[in-house]
This record gives sequence, C-alpha cells and structure tokens, in this order.
Amino acid sequence: MTRHSLCAALCTVALTLSPALALAQAAKTAPKADAPKAKAAAGAVKNFTVTGTDNMRFAPAVLRVKAGDTVKVTLKAVSALPKMAMAHNFVLLKAGADAAAVATAGSTARDTNFVSPKSKAQIIAASPLAGGGETVTVEFTAPAAGKYQFICTFPAHFQAGMVGQLIVE
Repeated sequence: MTRHSLCAALCTVALTLSPALALAQAAKTAPKADAPKAKAAAGAVKNFTVTGTDNMRFAPAVLRVKAGDTVKVTLKAVSALPKMAMAHNFVLLKAGADAAAVATAGSTARDTNFVSPKSKAQIIAASPLAGGGETVTVEFTAPAAGKYQFICTFPAHFQAGMVGQLIVE
C-alpha cells in the first residue's frame, strides 16, 4: 500500500468514526431515558431569538409559551442597510388590539422607536429598534391563554407582512 492510499484510508476511517464518536460522547452526558422528567412549571423563563431581515419577516413567526411564563425575546436584525432605512422592533399586542391602527400610529413616532404613546393601551410589550447587526431584548409575563399578534411598527413593515403570533397555552 502506498503512503497516499494509506493516508486516504486513515482519513476515511477518521471521518466515518467522528460522528459516531460524537454521538457516543453525547449519549454519555445525556440524561438517562428512565429518569423521571420534570414538568416545566408555569412561571418558567422562556428564551427566544427572533430574527428580522430585509424581507420584512420574523423568523420564527410563531412562539409558544404557557400562561404566566416569563418570556424573553431577543430580536436580532440582519441587514446591510443603515438603521434609518431598515430597522425592526417586536411589539406584542393585547388580544383584540387593532394591529393596523397600532402600526399606522407608530409609523410617525420615530422618537419612541415607532411605538406611538397613543397605542400603549393596546400593547403588552415592545422592544427598542434594532438595526442591522444589532440585537435588542424585551421581557414580559405571558398573558392568559390565547393567541396574540406581534408586529414590527417600523414604517410599512406591518403592511408588508412583518407579523407573528404568540400562542399562550
């Protein structure tokens, strides 16, 4: 066997075994299957990272929590555009809130992160603005069971479809 074919054979073996070894290592540190599973208690902290991009969509667009959970949403903006041209926020609306009215009122509220003070009664939580490469965080207590809409109130983003849903069980 030549030196080259020996190296090729060893590389093939190493590449084949690497995933298996990693899996075996993970299995050693994973909890045992027969261990009792603890139920997540209401009031637990739920962390989410939501991305907003130039296509004016949230990803993920659906978040699930339990009523009473502490919810921490980190909004990450991915854009090459300047912040004054493309930024995002995360605005969680109360049940029955008029999303279009909140977005329209917010479109002229540059000084308050495009969240109009007139809309405060319709909002559960709102993050600051995040421009490309920035992250912002908003924390709130999950409301009663139901479906709640979250939107971006930067001008024209809601109208372009930048909406999501918080499902509270």
